[in-house]
Amino acid sequence: MKKHKKLITFTIPCYNSEEYMRHSIDSILIGGEDVEIIIIDDGSTKDKTAEIADEYQEKYPTICRAVHQENGGHGAGVNMGIKLATGKYFKVVDSDDWVDEIAYRKIIEQLKEFETSGTNIDLLICNYVYEKVTEGIQKVVNYKKALPSNQLFSWDDIGYFGPNEFFIMHSLIYKTQVLWDSKVELPKHTFYVDSIFATIPLKYTRNLYYMPVDFYRYYIGRDDQSVNTDILMKRIDQYILVNTIICENLNIEETDAISPKLTHYIYRFIRILSLIATIFLKMSGTEENEQKRKDYWAMIKRIQPKLYPRIRLYMGNLPGNLPGPLGPRIASKSYDLSKVIFKFN
Repeated sequence: MKKHKKLITFTIPCYNSEEYMRHSIDSILIGGEDVEIIIIDDGSTKDKTAEIADEYQEKYPTICRAVHQENGGHGAGVNMGIKLATGKYFKVVDSDDWVDEIAYRKIIEQLKEFETSGTNIDLLICNYVYEKVTEGIQKVVNYKKALPSNQLFSWDDIGYFGPNEFFIMHSLIYKTQVLWDSKVELPKHTFYVDSIFATIPLKYTRNLYYMPVDFYRYYIGRDDQSVNTDILMKRIDQYILVNTIICENLNIEETDAISPKLTHYIYRFIRILSLIATIFLKMSGTEENEQKRKDYWAMIKRIQPKLYPRIRLYMGNLPGNLPGPLGPRIASKSYDLSKVIFKFN
């Protein structure tokens, strides 16, 4: 087992991030010598991302580390961060996002308390905030109804997660050893890999802790973001690949042995992912994407035959699954409505 030099490692994958990466890094520097910041320059070519990374390493040599690698996408940056981490805990922060100072200080204090008391924590969960800066809108996602607050708990203790309350990369701080044990490796040149990060390592966690603080600030509004509707439609094959990897790594017997509630949580998460994939493939209205939709469900049936009937039954009740030209139109309206409700795009 590796010896940890820092309390927590933050990894910031950067690709042509000159315009906003300083804000992200500066928000984390507040943690001082308790933290390690690994700045991954993922083959940036169009701006001064590489120079800025080196600048922070030179200015803060005991905190910041600049890593330059060939372009491999967000997943490759996260993979490198996990590999190089020296912190006991691990957190990913995207280069256009930032962390809240007050919540951050509380988290550092709590992690230190765990160390002092010898308390083993595999996963720390916090709230995150959708920051639609251009519209002046904030949407806090919390887990107060689903998780016990400010106490150690197990998967047997979790409650019901609403449709917009599932874990995402932004809400999770893993013990680094959990990530090493899980051998999670995100695919290169692929978007939406945060869903893999937020599911595959879960079966290696036993002791969980939820702090209801609004820690992570998730910027929404750039035209090139992966959650943008048009962008997601163009990258639907990558979205399907991510869903396939999650399905391939779910072993119901293993998760049931930990807790049936963990199995149910992952099942419901796959159900939501399948809903989004089906809606987008329906929205396009093309024969090619209709075949992809059929292939997608054949994949779930092949890989997860026990879950398939339950997921398919749920999907069969959705209006967006209607055949003919009406299906894509209703699917599109359903997606537009979900954006208004959940404010995720």
